[in-house]
Formats: sequence, structure tokens, C-alpha cells
Amino acid sequence: MDRRSTPPAPSTGRARLSDVARLAGVSASTVSRVLSNPGVVAEATRSAVMEAVARTGYRMNHAARNLRKQRTGCVVALVPNLGNPFFAKILDGMGRELAAAGYDLLVADTLEDSGRHTTLQRFLDPSRADGIILLDGLVPLGEPDARPGLPPIITACEWIEASPLPRVMLDNAEGARLAIRHLRSLGHDHIGLIGGPEQNVLHKARMQGAREAAEGARLTVFAGDFTLQAGQRAARDWQALDPALRPTAVFAFSDEMACAFMSSLQRAGWSVPRDVSIMGFDDIELVSHLAPALTTIRQPKREIGRKAARTILDCIAGQQIAPVTLLAGDAVQDG
Repeated sequence: MDRRSTPPAPSTGRARLSDVARLAGVSASTVSRVLSNPGVVAEATRSAVMEAVARTGYRMNHAARNLRKQRTGCVVALVPNLGNPFFAKILDGMGRELAAAGYDLLVADTLEDSGRHTTLQRFLDPSRADGIILLDGLVPLGEPDARPGLPPIITACEWIEASPLPRVMLDNAEGARLAIRHLRSLGHDHIGLIGGPEQNVLHKARMQGAREAAEGARLTVFAGDFTLQAGQRAARDWQALDPALRPTAVFAFSDEMACAFMSSLQRAGWSVPRDVSIMGFDDIELVSHLAPALTTIRQPKREIGRKAARTILDCIAGQQIAPVTLLAGDAVQDG
């Protein structure tokens, strides 16, 4: 059918699926496929249908669709510490991608007041969510659950070692290599590392990359856990070292630790970067407001969120997905 001769969009009343189909020059079933599972429809057809949707003002009844398909219309993101500013842009990208597909994003904190990580089994309820995006690599998986109809699960940012769950993640080892190469290019031969929890997968990957890129430089490791408090402790430990044993540069495995390390030293009268160069990892909002601005490795946080949302939507639709979706960190950013 020649779309140039299609009838105009209806001007009165609530638009129906048949109105969209007639304007796009396709069948009603094709419109339904575009709206519910766009990945299986050719791009030209998708574009024609979405243009017709916009012109008619058609709105899908998501509640009725979910009831027919026995779905909740919700995806749950499980985050280890909602107070961490790192997750804000990831959740924003995730929420926008899900909303475009007619899904709501629900967020839960996996870290209890006791410091323990909530078991995943608590969230495996198909009446609560159609899919789960897990951003906590320390959540206990528990015993495999054989109940039918359980929501699919993917991991994002962090992952669980020896688990077959699909992953959407940054190349953390390469990000750490970028950081160390940058500090080495500035002439630093003794570099301090403020790590994360030793069992955390991000700590392991970043430590691996940092050691690989050290190229014979001396490394001093300070204990950390990605928090502000860990950065403050590392600053005290750095100052307590004999001057001849102090690293001339420090790479913190999170911006929170880097910010706290820097501010603690400045309060004690040290100059950054004259007395010590500092690098972080993540590029959280705070770093651009520091003086001097922190040098960091920037993660594409909104893109991670969008990729994770797209992956879980494909899982819900029963499509085949890649076991690992790897994103690259941006080049070192100087403030």
C-alpha cells in the first residue's frame, strides 16, 4: 500500500489499534508486534508504525496487556546502597529505556543495616516483577529455584563469579590500566592503590588491570571499601608513612574514596597535586566541583543502564542474548 495515500489521522475520539494500522499501511497484528516486541519487526515497518502512533495519539493499555500476558509490567533493580551517588545515572538510563517499552522500574536496596547482603531468593516472586537487574555482586544466590515462571535475572556493573547470569559491565581492568598509564606518563614510579573489599569483583578486576599496567613501578596498597570513610583512613595511613616510603600518586578504585583522600590531605595542609597526584574511578557528579577537580576514569553510566534495561527486556521477550555485554570506559578526564 502506498503510504502517501493513507487516510489522515482520526481527529476525534480515542485512537484505536486499527487506526494506527490503517495509517501505517500494515495489519493490526503487526502494530501489536511493534509495540510489544519491536526487535522482531523490520526497522522500516517499526518507523512507520511509531510515526502512526505519534500522529494518532494512540496509547497502549498497559494494564490490560500485562493482565493478558500475566505480567506485572515492572522490572526490579537491586542496588547495594541506594545512598551511593554512582547509581543515580545508571538508574536514570534504565528507567527511561524501560518506560519507553511500557515498564515501570522498581528499586530495592540489597544492603541491610547489619551490613549483610539480602539473599536473591527474597525477590524471586513473579507477582512482583517480570525481570530483575542485579547490581550487587555479593548478593547470595542461594539454591537454584526450579519453580516455573520465575522472572529472568541479569547482572549489571557488578557480577557474580562462577554464575551463568548474563552480564552488562564496564571493562574494569582496562579502566584501571588507563589510570595507571596516565600516572606513569606523569613520571610517577611509586603509586598507591586504594582498593575495594577484597572479595568484590570490581576490586579484583581493577587490581588486575592496575598491576598489569604498573610496568615495573612500585605499588603500595591501602585497604578500602569504596566509601568516603575508607578514603579518610587511607589518607591517615599515607601520612603515617615515612616520607621516603610515601607514594607520589594514589589511584583510588572509586571517586568517593578519592574525594575523601584528597579533602583529608588538604585539611591537613598538603597540596594536591604538588605533594601527591590523585586519581579516581567512576566520574560521579561531585568530582567536577572539587578544587582542584579530580582526574578520574569516566564510566558511561546512563549507557550501562540503557543496555541493562534492553537486555532484561529481551530476556522477558524470550530472545537469545549475549552472555557478556562489555562497555569501554572513556579516556582519562582531567579536571
